[in-house]
Amino acid sequence: MSTENLLYKSEIEINDKIKIIIPTVGQIIDDEESYYGVVSLVTAMPIDVMVALDDAGIDFTQINEWQLFLLMFQSLSAQDTSLVFGDLDLTKFQLAESQDNHSVVLLDPENDIIIDRSIHYQMADALRKVHHLERDTRKPGNDEARKYLIERARIKQRRKKHKKEESQLESLIVALVNTEQYKYDFEGTRELSIYQFNESVRQCIKKIDYDNRMRGVYAGTIDAKELSQDDLTWLTHK
Repeated sequence: MSTENLLYKSEIEINDKIKIIIPTVGQIIDDEESYYGVVSLVTAMPIDVMVALDDAGIDFTQINEWQLFLLMFQSLSAQDTSLVFGDLDLTKFQLAESQDNHSVVLLDPENDIIIDRSIHYQMADALRKVHHLERDTRKPGNDEARKYLIERARIKQRRKKHKKEESQLESLIVALVNTEQYKYDFEGTRELSIYQFNESVRQCIKKIDYDNRMRGVYAGTIDAKELSQDDLTWLTHK
């Protein structure tokens, strides 16, 4: 799936029965916490939830993202997933055994829809492309390093509990609307797809960095010979 093809899309087809919705900024900001919660559950890697796994007695280095998805699926199916999966009803899915290779799958027997490891990967990959998310495949080199990572994550989690959750999307919108490189107002931004908005954020950052570099070149504080070809253009490369 090419990212260039997503610019004017409102959905990404995984197969003839499953699709990923690309909602507008306005749709998301009306229920931002719920939306990003669903995205996180679909795209989560074991290292992202290492503390919760450790609390459940599970070593995060010993499971893969598909196994994690199966563990969290009940929580996911209890959410409103319409802005991610459209009219796909996750409550109808149950664990089953694939007739092809006897692996564990999620099956909606009423509508004959299967989510297997490959389908989940495609769903997560689509959401990562829309939101510029990376698969975090890091694994500690030994058990001591694993425990250290978990303890650090616990400390961050405790600190986060005492902080009021703020809308990151709202902060980005305010910042961009007040940036000369961004050409939309508040109402215009609501109409953008979240992919268009994320690409605009990325492009504005690139343009601002480029402008600052060029000022440095003209002022003589930056040597143009030391800059790469990418540094000499403000266009975002895919």
